[in-house]
Amino acid sequence: MKLNEIRDKAGSRTKRLRVGRGIGSGVGKTSGRGGKGQTARSGVALNGFEGGQTPLYRRMPKRGFRNTAFQLDFAEINLSDLQKAVASGRLAATGTITQTALVESGVLRRVLDGVRLLGNGAAEFSTAVTIEVVGASKSAIAAVEKAGGKVVLLSLEREGAVKANEERRAKREKKLAARAKPGAGKSGAAQAKA
Repeated sequence: MKLNEIRDKAGSRTKRLRVGRGIGSGVGKTSGRGGKGQTARSGVALNGFEGGQTPLYRRMPKRGFRNTAFQLDFAEINLSDLQKAVASGRLAATGTITQTALVESGVLRRVLDGVRLLGNGAAEFSTAVTIEVVGASKSAIAAVEKAGGKVVLLSLEREGAVKANEERRAKREKKLAARAKPGAGKSGAAQAKA
């Protein structure tokens, strides 16, 4: 075999079907799309469409886990807002700025699941402060430390989650204690005989 005799396997390459090239071609006039209407146009998506009736995928019940019930909601504060609050005297630059201090000073409306410090206004930040938050961006931490301050990251434990765990543990211990009692596993008839 020579290089000029090498060919692709038969059927591996097919010519593009040219539609709309005369009625004798089999795909002329309407190009195999039938009559007029929605399906004759491009960009049609009718998969799962049932004529306006609620389709099957919407009639089926939703199952499975969604994290939206447990996701954390953070109050966010930028360095620019922090700088303005310190400059205006609403926050004292001395001591530690806590999450409750931010709410009491009116900088934030509420703490929610914790406060996150963001780095918007990092270039202009020049106050040496110590701030306690549950989270902070890298740029925010770098800017505060550059100004001579410190970011203290608090442990993130929601009170609701801790309480739920304690309730679950107490319920389990109660169940185990009930099983450990003598005769707890016998049926009523067996206990009557005994």
